[in-house]
Amino acid sequence: MNDLSTFPIMKKWPARHPERIQLYSLPTPNGVKVSIMLEETGLAYEPHLVRFDHNDQLTPEFMSLNPNNKIPAIIDPDGPDGKPLALFESGAILIYLAEKSGRFLPLDAAGRYETIQWLMFQMGGIGPMFGQLGFFHKFAGKDYEDKRPRERYVAESKRLLGVLNGQLAQRTWIAGDTYTIADIAIFPWVRNLIGYYEAGDLVGIADFPHVTRALENFVARPAVVKGLEIPSRDGAA
Repeated sequence: MNDLSTFPIMKKWPARHPERIQLYSLPTPNGVKVSIMLEETGLAYEPHLVRFDHNDQLTPEFMSLNPNNKIPAIIDPDGPDGKPLALFESGAILIYLAEKSGRFLPLDAAGRYETIQWLMFQMGGIGPMFGQLGFFHKFAGKDYEDKRPRERYVAESKRLLGVLNGQLAQRTWIAGDTYTIADIAIFPWVRNLIGYYEAGDLVGIADFPHVTRALENFVARPAVVKGLEIPSRDGAA
């Protein structure tokens, strides 16, 4: 097994199980994508809590792994050619773990690229737009007198939900009848929008019944139930 001691992040988050995938994260919509994927695949991993309230993401140790100071990030001690691999960006990590495990990403080229396009739809649209809506609806942005920014993100979030609803109208999951990394990427954000951001009424979530049906199926999966709470915010593994 390859030695992980050369990675500076080990100084702040020592690996108790260096033979496992090391996950550095927080249970946010982006963070839980990877913990859910790890739970779904059954790949052995060790989670480490990156505390934003302590600015852990800005420390030299974390930024040595991700210079963009965002979670999640991983180190796989058994990466390509048996060498350790460090990765950041949740979408890239999902693709990597799908290929490593041989699960949740179709093997045929057409199915693979259809799934990846919906993953990119989340990365480029769902995540940024829902996140901005959360800022302007629940956090500091809600105090701005000018409500036009909020209304812009409300309108765009409704549009994106409409795209998802149309896609799900005749299929079980985003890319078809098979559960994929596209679902693992998208549904934590939908859950967060109507839950943590408390924006369900604002976007008229009842108008998107196929989205809510698929969300209910998603959150009922045992791996999702577990992955949504990893890493534990109290720091326990």
